[in-house]
Amino acid sequence: MQPSLSPDFSFLQKAEAAGPFNAAECFQCRKCTNGCPASFEMDLFPDQVIRLAILGQKEEVLRSRTIWICASCETCSTRCPNGVRIAELMDYFKEMSIRTGVSPAQPHVASLHQTFLGNVRLTGRVFEGGLLPAWWLKSGQLGSKIRSGGIRNEMKMALKLFRKGRLATTPKTIKGKAEVGAILRSS
Repeated sequence: MQPSLSPDFSFLQKAEAAGPFNAAECFQCRKCTNGCPASFEMDLFPDQVIRLAILGQKEEVLRSRTIWICASCETCSTRCPNGVRIAELMDYFKEMSIRTGVSPAQPHVASLHQTFLGNVRLTGRVFEGGLLPAWWLKSGQLGSKIRSGGIRNEMKMALKLFRKGRLATTPKTIKGKAEVGAILRSS
């Protein structure tokens, strides 16, 4: 990606105020990138995203596929010798991308992200029985699943899971639902 001509140095300052993520501590050792199981799919490596954020390249960071490809597995954060909270920073960038209206480089992943968080906001936890159908609707994949006949296989699997007691039909709420909702609203 070509860096923009006008860096936004407040970009990382705002991120750190929400974190802190300790991004300025990164000395580009690449341990995060070398350990990342998803780096083969990324357009920018995790260390490059950190560097671009430090350089105020907001647009490049928010438009990258990398922030959406990141699985938040925490391998990068665990490997970082300086305690940079990379996985959390990637999540912050996803949310900032959505809030600022930047078109996500991975629309299906972005819709899954939003569906997952919406699901958690509702009950305080994930309701697996509703997550996938809600995502199919949000991402526009339901129609193609019906047209291709793929929905049949999905329904067979759901029935097997239901019979084994592994698929709930109604969501269960948690005691701290209001607290979880408050956390999600503040981020």
